Amino acid sequence: MAKIRVLIADDHALVRDGIKALLGLTADIEVVGEARDGREAIEQARKLKPDIVLMDIAMPGLGGIEATLELKREAPETRILVLTQYDDVEYVRRFLKIGTAGYILKRMLGSELAAAIRSAARGGLVLDPEIAAEAVESAAEESTKETEDLYDLLTDREKQVLRLVAMGQSNKEVADALGISVKTAMSHREHLMEKLRLRNRTDLIKFAIKKGVIQVDS
Repeated sequence: MAKIRVLIADDHALVRDGIKALLGLTADIEVVGEARDGREAIEQARKLKPDIVLMDIAMPGLGGIEATLELKREAPETRILVLTQYDDVEYVRRFLKIGTAGYILKRMLGSELAAAIRSAARGGLVLDPEIAAEAVESAAEESTKETEDLYDLLTDREKQVLRLVAMGQSNKEVADALGISVKTAMSHREHLMEKLRLRNRTDLIKFAIKKGVIQVDS
């Protein structure tokens, strides 16, 4: 039987090494590559074509959400399994909405991680038990709302630009992170500001925090 090929995307080498060691104990899962940020995850996924990408959220430059949006377009056959320390239900909702294979927490046991990867590879939806109930409840509440979510009006690229700008990136830094021109980055920024009805960067940051696009460490 062919092994499940996994790419680990996390900016901490110790985390990557730990996951690799855990999965090295399994007979049916193989770690084929590593990435330190979202941009590298996209490049490695293009080259290696893994079955599963274990995707962290908070990484320098291009983060997990932005990388996932791009991978869903470029490598739809690769399943994205979020592996993070954040148990924020807003993050869970965002990732499930864009079609990830699941959302699990880093504190889970090694055997549970392997089981989650197997389930995702089979096409299942994997949710950490600690956040599953809250995520389902949140989804049910959202389905009853008729108010428009301005965030959902943004294109995938505009969502990427939103996070990077909210993190304090300049137009040039945004362009470099996304592999686009500065002029295009500026255009995306202008369009998203108009769609979100925001006036300045402060408003944009407040919006990003409220929507769970970025988090402020307490």
